[in-house]
Amino acid sequence: MNRRDFLHSSTALAALSLAGCNRKPVTTSAAATAPTLPYYDRVPALAPIRAHEDRIFRITVCLRPFRATGPRIELEKVADKSIIHNYGHGGSGWSLSWGSSTIAVDKALAAFASTANAGAPSPEIAVIGCGALGITSATLLQRAGARVTIYAKERPPFVRSSRATGSWTPDSRVAFASAAPATFPAQWEQMARTSWSMYQSFLGMPGTPIEYIDTYGLSDLDATEALRRREHLTPTPTGNPAQPELDFIRLQSRIPDLLPSPIDLPPGTHPFPTRHARRATTLMFNVADYSRQLVTDFLIAGGKIETAEFHNPSEVSTIKQQVIINCTGYGARQLWSDNSITPVRGQIAWLIPQPEVNYGLNFGSLNVLSRRDGIVVQPSPQGEATGWNDDNEQPNRQEAEEGVRQLATLMNRMAPSPAPPRTS
Repeated sequence: MNRRDFLHSSTALAALSLAGCNRKPVTTSAAATAPTLPYYDRVPALAPIRAHEDRIFRITVCLRPFRATGPRIELEKVADKSIIHNYGHGGSGWSLSWGSSTIAVDKALAAFASTANAGAPSPEIAVIGCGALGITSATLLQRAGARVTIYAKERPPFVRSSRATGSWTPDSRVAFASAAPATFPAQWEQMARTSWSMYQSFLGMPGTPIEYIDTYGLSDLDATEALRRREHLTPTPTGNPAQPELDFIRLQSRIPDLLPSPIDLPPGTHPFPTRHARRATTLMFNVADYSRQLVTDFLIAGGKIETAEFHNPSEVSTIKQQVIINCTGYGARQLWSDNSITPVRGQIAWLIPQPEVNYGLNFGSLNVLSRRDGIVVQPSPQGEATGWNDDNEQPNRQEAEEGVRQLATLMNRMAPSPAPPRTS
């Protein structure tokens, strides 16, 4: 179970209420009392997170580019140029990047084969954008033998992709179930599996760009009731009568073999103050190091990055390359006048890294993830409707501090009771 299973509706949020934090804190050692768990499944000692508002060292905002029908991966002709679009992945940009870019690159190579330069030993192809989709498209083009130039206004760490949470969330706000074409689930599975396979090649590399991490979902419902509610949820309301309910498509059931099954932790085997806790293992992107490594590898392989900003398709047509992969993310809304893109605002408060903290938490409306470059604290009070159709990229300090205070409440309730005074 990933964080979407806990956060995608107000019903699920209620199930994960912090009301459980009013219970008597658990002080029994998990290692000493775990009779229903094998010893190798017992919860290790978890280092506490120092949840202080003055430990927030930055606040970032990202606009997820959502399209009701799913990502746009298709060819468009502009003047004499072949534009292959590769954008609109919602909250799944990093998670689907290799798979989506594989499809885009195949289309780009096919388009180049129809140009006057088709006989050239090395196709020359351009990429617009240097975020998650841009850098993976460029890398795959290089591996196919192409000479590649990236044109981008910004590059990591200043692109929107660099502000992502860093969780493996391949179907996070990726399409509406009511709008996605019938072929989309199969295409999504192909993208997810292709991406997953590529991520395994980054495990154990210097800087730990990709790693597995345990996350703990906290609830006052037992697993059976929580599952029943998740399976019978109504679409997420936006809170705005003028906007539709959000029937985000659920596709994780197509890839059950990629991650180990979550484990329900019996009472007394975990330090959390809620009635129930569930541990899951998932992938995490340490985005700062991961994106830096991708860019470095691209440049070492002979790639070029040119600073450029485009305002309309006619400016794009001035690029010298005949074939172009467009990976402009939310920027495609303005550049290509694509009003099918809806912004979904997401804000992260970053706490100073703690190397001893190596887990994630989902509780109440809060998602917490400990990365190498900081501890991510992300409140989502309206579940997946949080930030819907909000294009404000200005950080909200009050929102960030409230999230840290919620985390502090949990940390305080997890603290062991003080030892009784000694008597003579």
